[in-house]
Amino acid sequence: METTQLKYAYKEISSPVGRLRIIASDKALIAVLFGRFESFSLIKRDEMTKNNDHPLLLETERQLKEYFGNKRKTFDVPVELIGSEFQKKVWEALLTIPFGKTKSYGELAKQIGEPDMARAVGGALNKNPVPIIVPCHRVIGASGKLVGFGGGLQNKTILLDLERPVKQITLWAAK
Repeated sequence: METTQLKYAYKEISSPVGRLRIIASDKALIAVLFGRFESFSLIKRDEMTKNNDHPLLLETERQLKEYFGNKRKTFDVPVELIGSEFQKKVWEALLTIPFGKTKSYGELAKQIGEPDMARAVGGALNKNPVPIIVPCHRVIGASGKLVGFGGGLQNKTILLDLERPVKQITLWAAK
């Protein structure tokens, strides 16, 4: 019996956090990759073809540009999370962290009902195939420090800074 292999399309785009490769099936976004494109092991190279006109990739690109342009706070492209049940549970919890807010690994572990598994939560975040869209950059150390991010701490800083509210400056007129 011959099985049909799913084929995936990819597109590379420029962003403030460097070159990104976005990968999708016909139904859902599968991955957002930072620079190290060859390190993505969920899909074999021969299962992917470059397609700059793929409708879902074009929509993902549009939404990412809006996000980077401070015109979007949430994403609504369909996403297929490929991972273990625990990883999916962690990644789905990430979607509840609002734009501009952060949580610690421990807080996220408590949220999913596994209060003693902060390290395992960190391991799941490291395997998040759809960063930015599924916002693992919003998870920080208990001390408030930036720790761990597959896209690099510099990019984590860029993403968190992008989400910080702009402070209004009030000018006082001298009377």
